[in-house]
Amino acid sequence: MASRIHVAYWITTASACVLLAACGKTLGGYPNHAPTASLVAPSTSARDDKTVYLDLIRQMQQQGAYYASLAHIDAYRQRYGDAPELRRRQADALRATGQLDAARTIYRGLLSGDQAAAAWHGLGLVDAQSNNPVGADEALLKATELEPVNAAYLSDLGYARLCAGQATTAKDPLAMAAELDPTNAKVIANLALWAMLTGDTTRADAIMQRGQLPANSQDDVRRLAVQLASRQRQAAVSPARVATPIAATTDIRSTSTKADVPASMLQRFTTDATAYEARP
Repeated sequence: MASRIHVAYWITTASACVLLAACGKTLGGYPNHAPTASLVAPSTSARDDKTVYLDLIRQMQQQGAYYASLAHIDAYRQRYGDAPELRRRQADALRATGQLDAARTIYRGLLSGDQAAAAWHGLGLVDAQSNNPVGADEALLKATELEPVNAAYLSDLGYARLCAGQATTAKDPLAMAAELDPTNAKVIANLALWAMLTGDTTRADAIMQRGQLPANSQDDVRRLAVQLASRQRQAAVSPARVATPIAATTDIRSTSTKADVPASMLQRFTTDATAYEARP
């Protein structure tokens, strides 16, 4: 009974934090939204307290409450002990809050076992945020090799290659991601970005229309394409003085009747982005 009371208190407190966050913009700059059912903790009568609490941490990260999730990860560890997924989620939260060195250390400790693919993916994002395109490509490629049907990993690999000016090698992972998850707004945005960077604006428009991206999101993709193309031209002229292209803090999300999309891959490579994960 004491255990259930403690978990109920944690869940109530965490839910209050999420609701307060909804009163203003989130760290990624998202507009206000009414509390969704996904933030309501599952009933303890259906599952044990340990599972309920870990589910709450997952949901907090899906909604972008990474700072709060770090506090609850510590509380979970004190109550129930450590676990590979818990360490990986801690690394995700550290990366999302800009603590890259700490995140990298944890990811490296998870490169074997059931969290290996997610750890390689996380390392790739850390390297991307650290302006290390070679390391990012190697790590993201390893993640896709371990989970070849993970559309988020494939799309992230393709986007990293676009940022590095490698549009040709970006095509295959982006196309595979779009076929695996054709309703994912982030995946569609990255594929359309590839089409624009290769000069095929007609195809890019068709991709975005077929993917039902709203007009403001389509405009964001076009602006990012211009920015990346400009930086790559500058790099070709003066490579020693131009840094690796880093995506602007562009918010590509769907404003249609579909669920709002957390911060896209187009945001993840900035040092101040909250870098939400597409899925657990």
